[in-house]
Amino acid sequence: MQEAKNTGRATVHIGYDGRVHKRFRGPQARERYENEVRVLRYLERHKCPFVPRVIEADDESLYLVTSNCGARVDHVSDGKKQQIFAELEQYGVQHDDAEVRNITYSQQMGRFCVIDFEFATILEPGYPPPPPMLSHPNRDAYPKD
Repeated sequence: MQEAKNTGRATVHIGYDGRVHKRFRGPQARERYENEVRVLRYLERHKCPFVPRVIEADDESLYLVTSNCGARVDHVSDGKKQQIFAELEQYGVQHDDAEVRNITYSQQMGRFCVIDFEFATILEPGYPPPPPMLSHPNRDAYPKD
């Protein structure tokens, strides 16, 4: 497996089969893990085609395996970035970390995709709220990966 990210919040490896393996750690790891799984499953139910699919989720070890949505991009214009995250909102999710580091490009799909939903918000009224930590106004105090 190739290491794709190793920070205080998570380690991410890309398997030889292309799957993405993410282990959550650090402050509020459980809440961030639970939120990412919750949001990805919501997006799958709403047939959002440009986000990873959950393949395996181990609640005990905070281990998540998803499909791969392509390679990270180094740069997109501000307009394109806004367009990508606005399209995500059409599926009922606000990313809450709408940065280029959370955009990939899939040659297979021929389009930009969105990853990393630890702090995302489901906009659907009445949908179960995220864990309390994720609603906290100091969420931005977490180090950016």
